Amino acid sequence: MWLTNQLTQDASATGPLVINNDPTAPLAPQSPLSNTKVKKVIYLHMIGAPSQLELFDYKPILKNYDGKDCPKSYLEGERFAFIQGTPQMLGPVYPIQQHGDSGAWISDRLPELSKHTNKMTFIKTMKTDQFNHGPAQLMVQTGHPRLGYPAIGSWVTWGLGSENQNLPGFMVLLSGGRVLRVGKSLWGSGFLPSVYQGVQCRSFGDPVLNTRNPQGISARSRRRTLDALQELNHETFAELADDETVIRIALYEMAFRMQTSV
Repeated sequence: MWLTNQLTQDASATGPLVINNDPTAPLAPQSPLSNTKVKKVIYLHMIGAPSQLELFDYKPILKNYDGKDCPKSYLEGERFAFIQGTPQMLGPVYPIQQHGDSGAWISDRLPELSKHTNKMTFIKTMKTDQFNHGPAQLMVQTGHPRLGYPAIGSWVTWGLGSENQNLPGFMVLLSGGRVLRVGKSLWGSGFLPSVYQGVQCRSFGDPVLNTRNPQGISARSRRRTLDALQELNHETFAELADDETVIRIALYEMAFRMQTSV
């Protein structure tokens, strides 16, 4: 969402903005649009965490509606899944206090975190009317409540590339053992080339699938297979001029480098 807005502003100010990704090296590092100090990002999407209303987003007026029927003005003309009749409102359950120089509201459920308030940034300008888990998760990750759009990690990898050409630029770690409601779309590349989708790292077996040769297949045999496949892909590219074909060659080569390093 930010990237779309930024590209639109830059394009209107200086003409069309183009990020030139070389299809033969799709993960090559790209210069950022502006100077930045950030070198690494670990992004946590904590599905099933307590409501922000009980953690950081204090709603004092909501206390007045606790246990009362939801006002009709919130329900008229709307259709809500899983809600029938007139639901009752729930006010704040736990005490919440202001902390730090900014006076940020933090629940008493987070006593240790509240000690570091001055080091944190709370973003409260992003809002959505999506409340079901699946569409809401897509909205957070892609900016859209529907399938088919690139995840935030895909946009970052597309725009900045990666300093390491021997590993995927966008890695995904899962925990909890639950199947996600919208699946791998939460780290998919959408309409961007597939090289920018997230690669899931597993906690059992091979960390990344298909990085180990099957039994009886040597590294030399795999190399010969990839060389033959590369020739076919080059012929396909010469016929169709589809960059995705060249990107696929680069992906196969990166996978081979991962195989030979195991």
